[in-house]
Amino acid sequence: MSFKEDTVTTDSNLLTQRSTVLTLAQTRSGLSSDIACGLAVANVYYNQPLLAHMGRSLNISVQQVGFIPTLTQTGYAVGLLLLVPLGDMMERCWLIIIMLSLLACALVVEATAPNLVWLSVSSFVVGFCSIVAHLVIPLVAHLTHPSERGKAIGMLLSGMILSVLLARSVSGIIGEYFGWRAVYGISAGVMLVLALVIQGRIPQSKPSSPLSYQQLMQSLVQLVREQPVLREAALNVALVFAAFNATWVSLVFLLESPAYNYDSRVAGLFGLVGLIGVFTTPIVGRVADKRGPRMLVGIAVILSLSAFVILWIAGGTHLMGLILGMLLVDLGMHTGYVSNQIRIYNLVPNAESRLNTVYMVTNYTGGALGSFLGTYTWGLWQWNGVCALGFFLLVVAFIAHFSVGKRKSPAV
Repeated sequence: MSFKEDTVTTDSNLLTQRSTVLTLAQTRSGLSSDIACGLAVANVYYNQPLLAHMGRSLNISVQQVGFIPTLTQTGYAVGLLLLVPLGDMMERCWLIIIMLSLLACALVVEATAPNLVWLSVSSFVVGFCSIVAHLVIPLVAHLTHPSERGKAIGMLLSGMILSVLLARSVSGIIGEYFGWRAVYGISAGVMLVLALVIQGRIPQSKPSSPLSYQQLMQSLVQLVREQPVLREAALNVALVFAAFNATWVSLVFLLESPAYNYDSRVAGLFGLVGLIGVFTTPIVGRVADKRGPRMLVGIAVILSLSAFVILWIAGGTHLMGLILGMLLVDLGMHTGYVSNQIRIYNLVPNAESRLNTVYMVTNYTGGALGSFLGTYTWGLWQWNGVCALGFFLLVVAFIAHFSVGKRKSPAV
């Protein structure tokens, strides 16, 4: 089986779809496609400011409630593995509508979960169904010229980042005033509305591959084996995202500790420090188009390491140190995320969904591990343990990245 055998759309249809997708990526008003994607993926992050509320409501320990974001992100990774490759063989619009409808059902179950078992199962399913964005992003990559790919992806991800950041803040506020269950009930209604509205918002697209589902899944292994840049990018983003999540899932416990004595509203609003990613992500995409994304990956790792030094030294007791550290954590994460994603889309034509599958499954597997280890180390050693964990993960990322020599093409 050869990736060159994948079919493509006709030139005229491709140009029409390319124009439509770029318009969608640039839209920032109403229920545009990128915001819809952001609202879907935001469900993966709603629980981070709500963990303390969930624990008290269901009378479970910190370690037990710490599994909730882990299960959600694990479900997301499984959904990326099993569902996203379908984007290379099915019409994406109807696939997106189906996933939004299933997501709404899972959110209703989570909103009414009576105990830890139901909460755990529904959290996994919510993550599994929240893969809408990664049905759209490969479409954008496929229909844009390589010289403009970074700009287009950066703009799309900027809208997604804004939605995720607002989700953390809004969920913290709603959770404080109306309870954590209200967050998921409201989100279920939003997903149903999106499923109805999204028709016509995303262009119809012919499948780019003639492969069967079994062949698509087998080709994932072939991609990993044949593409060293894919392996390198996936490992890097997994380590950075693990450190990122370890910090975020522990932040609510730090803010509620005697060191700060803040409630979940502050934990949610604290997510607004990540607005820096909204403004820098399009810039990162443009720089990657001109200078090559690999250089930016190295900068992202260095920024993230600097963030954990600040968080370790000052974040546990000084608010300004915590804010500065979290700003750099977000900046490093989003820079690395976008840069690595641009790298993989330049590897194999007509395999964008499968490349994205490998990349995102590895990413969210690292994120799930980081969420688990973050709450576990908090339970044992509090903030110092979380910072030591994040620093160690980023040292591994630093060594792995800079031990690999620069490749001949700046595109990768």
